Amino acid sequence: MNSLAQILHTLSYMGLPLLFAMVLHEYAHGWVAYRCGDPTAQLQGRLTMNPLAHIDPFGTVILPLLCLVMPGGFILGWAKPVPIDPRKMRQPRRDMALVAAAGPAMNLALAIGSALLLALLLSIDPTIGSYGSKSEATPPPDTWHAMFLLPIAVMAFYSVFINVLLMLFNLLPIPPLDGGRILTSLLPNTAAMALMRVEPYGMFILVALIIFDPQIHLIHIVTSTLTQSLSNTILSTAVGLGIGTGNTP
Repeated sequence: MNSLAQILHTLSYMGLPLLFAMVLHEYAHGWVAYRCGDPTAQLQGRLTMNPLAHIDPFGTVILPLLCLVMPGGFILGWAKPVPIDPRKMRQPRRDMALVAAAGPAMNLALAIGSALLLALLLSIDPTIGSYGSKSEATPPPDTWHAMFLLPIAVMAFYSVFINVLLMLFNLLPIPPLDGGRILTSLLPNTAAMALMRVEPYGMFILVALIIFDPQIHLIHIVTSTLTQSLSNTILSTAVGLGIGTGNTP
């Protein structure tokens, strides 16, 4: 298990990016649903970026903390799903696909925005990139300028990976994840109905995939290989020359 100091250090940099990633993911679902004619989220006070309206005790608080405690695990979580009523939408099948895609699209936008923010900070003070090195020879920030920019740069760096992870994980084609809902909206009626019948068991399927991942490696590919590859692509594109975890915040 990770030490308390490690957990607090990680939480101090990853807590806010994770919270914003989850809250804005759900806000995007509600906003697109509203634009498609469904005011349910607005009427229930969920069409807001106030985190308190979206916090799920287990998914937003307990699960991320458990991920931090477990060694070698990946940080994951979710906010309370916004209420959606397809019957109030103008074109339910098309609009449900748009609503489902809005969450991952928001995470992608946040990842790109975070990478651009990091690039801006590095252009202001290129030296903050060296503070992410674990080498003991690297001196701590010695100016208020670096001390102010460094925490923001580190959070922006982690925000890229968190948002890419949430985007890819939610795009798994398993209801009730967004990927499953998108697939349901695109498939012919017979296939869509068959996939919808899987939804009550979707979370059990996900748990089984996580348990048996050492054998099938599906979750590992999403949470490690694909996440790392896409995150580094976004970072390197934003910052310029190949940016790696060894010489960045």
